[in-house]
Amino acid sequence: MFEIFANPFYTFCMGLALGAVFLVMAIFSHWKTKGEFRRYKTHLSDKLELEARQMSETNKEKARLASENESLRMQVSRLNEKPDNKLTRELEIMARAEKHMMINAPGFAPAWEIAKSTALTQLEAEEKGTSFPQKIFRKLIGSGSNGSNVALPENAATAAKSGTNTAAA
Repeated sequence: MFEIFANPFYTFCMGLALGAVFLVMAIFSHWKTKGEFRRYKTHLSDKLELEARQMSETNKEKARLASENESLRMQVSRLNEKPDNKLTRELEIMARAEKHMMINAPGFAPAWEIAKSTALTQLEAEEKGTSFPQKIFRKLIGSGSNGSNVALPENAATAAKSGTNTAAA
């Protein structure tokens, strides 16, 4: 029985058959890996196309919003040029300056001018879109001359009504 294994031709054929089996397994594994690689490449290509499409849509939306924002800013500046709106704007500046002065230093003229210029700066920042839109909240809530609608701390509100300077401390 062992004589068959001792025959060099039989040993060569067995080695060749075993090599052929491993070759078939390697070729099958290679085809399988090649197919997966092709599938991954198509998946990546599709993903990149979708992301590029989404990025272009986002850029278009950003450009549209920027142009819309600029047109709205131009419209605000055009509306501010109307005489009626200039008076409303000046009244808003004076109201803010008055509020600031009643809280900090009532009756002090240089502080009044500083408060007025600060209010003007704030209003210009709001019109440019760089500040929190307090003007909208003032129009919604309303600003009274008696100070009852102003959101102040309790001691500052009483000091503003009485005209004392205890709120600045």
